[in-house]
Amino acid sequence: MINDNSQTDILIWNKTFFFVLIVSFLMFLSMYMLLPTLPLYAQTLGGNETIAGTIVGIFTFSAVLVRPWFGNLLDRKGRKLILVIGIAVFLVSSLAYHLAFTVISLLIFRAVHGIGWGASTTAASTIASDVIPSARRAEGMGYYGMASTIAMSLGPAFGLYIIKYTSYSLLFTGSAIIAALGLAFSLLINYETPPEKQQKVLPAKHGVILEKTALAPAIVLFFITLTYGGIISFLPAYAAYREVENIGIFFTVFALVLLLSRPIIGKLADRYGIKQFLVPGIVLIAGALILLVKTSTLSMFLLVGILYGLGFGTVQPILNALVISLSPPERRGAANATFAMAMDLGIGLGAVVLGFIAQKMNFEYMYGSSALFAFIALIMYFALLNRKLSA
Repeated sequence: MINDNSQTDILIWNKTFFFVLIVSFLMFLSMYMLLPTLPLYAQTLGGNETIAGTIVGIFTFSAVLVRPWFGNLLDRKGRKLILVIGIAVFLVSSLAYHLAFTVISLLIFRAVHGIGWGASTTAASTIASDVIPSARRAEGMGYYGMASTIAMSLGPAFGLYIIKYTSYSLLFTGSAIIAALGLAFSLLINYETPPEKQQKVLPAKHGVILEKTALAPAIVLFFITLTYGGIISFLPAYAAYREVENIGIFFTVFALVLLLSRPIIGKLADRYGIKQFLVPGIVLIAGALILLVKTSTLSMFLLVGILYGLGFGTVQPILNALVISLSPPERRGAANATFAMAMDLGIGLGAVVLGFIAQKMNFEYMYGSSALFAFIALIMYFALLNRKLSA
C-alpha cells in the first residue's frame, strides 16, 4: 500500500469531524453507564447470573444483526438520516428502562437499544471515515477511537456511582439526557454523502449485506476481539481468584494507554506504512495474555494492561483505517458495518466461549486459550492481508 506523505499537511480537524467526535463520545458514555449496571438491575428483578450475562449479550447481538442492513442504508439513503434515527431509537430505549418491571421487558428494551446502537455507531464511524483525509486516515481513526476510550474510562464508574448513592431511575434518566445531547449535536452536523458517490452505487449492490473488501481486516479483528471479550468480562473475577484487590486501576491504565497510543501510532503508521505496526501490535496482545496466565500481583496486572492496551490501541484503529482504504467510497457504509459487526461478534462470542472454558477448567486455561486466538489473528493476517499490503 502506498502512503501519500505529500498530503500530510492536510488538516484532520474540521467542523464535521469535531461534531461527530462529540456525538460518538456522548453515545459511548451513555452506553458505558449502563453496561455494568443493567446486569445488576436485572438481578433486582429476580434474574440470575445467566440473565445478567444475557443483558450484555442481547445488546451486542441485536447490534450485530442490524449493522449490515444499516450499513447498506448508509450508502443508499445517506449518513446523517441513519445517524439521527439511530440516536433517537437509542434515546427512547434509555427512557423505556423506567418501564422495565420484569426481566422479559428489560430484555426487550435492551434488544431495541442495541438496534439504535448499531445504527448510530455505524453511521458515526462512516461519517468520520468520509471526512478524514486519506493520507492521515490511521491517525484520524486513532483520534476517533479516543472518544470511546475516554467514555470507557468515565462511564462505568459514573453509572456505578449513581446507583450506589441515588437510584436506578436517576441512572436511566442520566443516560437518556446524555443520549439527548448526542441527538442535539447530531442535528448540527451539516454533512451528507456527496451525490456523485451515491450515484455510483449499482442496484445489484443493494442486496449485498457485507462488503467483501472489508472481510480480511474484519476476520483479523474478530480473533483479536475474542481476546478482548475475555478481558472486559472476566478480569475482575480473575483478580479476585488471584486475591488481588483494587483491580479497577487496571481499566484506568488500559484506557490511558489506549488514549495515548491511538493517535501516536496512527500518525506513525500513516508515515511509515501500516504493515510495520500490525504484526508488533498483535504480538503485544498475545504476549500480554501469556503473561496474564501467570500474573498474581497488582503491578503485574497493570503491566498486562499497558502491553494489552498498547497492542489493542495499535491494531484496532489501523485495521479500521485499512477497511476504509480498501473499500470503494460508495460502499464505505457497508464496509464500516462489516468491521463493526466483527468487533461485536468477537466481544460477544469471546465472553461466552472463554467463560465456558473458565467454568469447565480455570482462568489460567481461559487466558491461555485467549492467547491462542491472538496467534490465530496473526496467522489470518499473513494468510489474508500481508500480500495486499505488500502490493
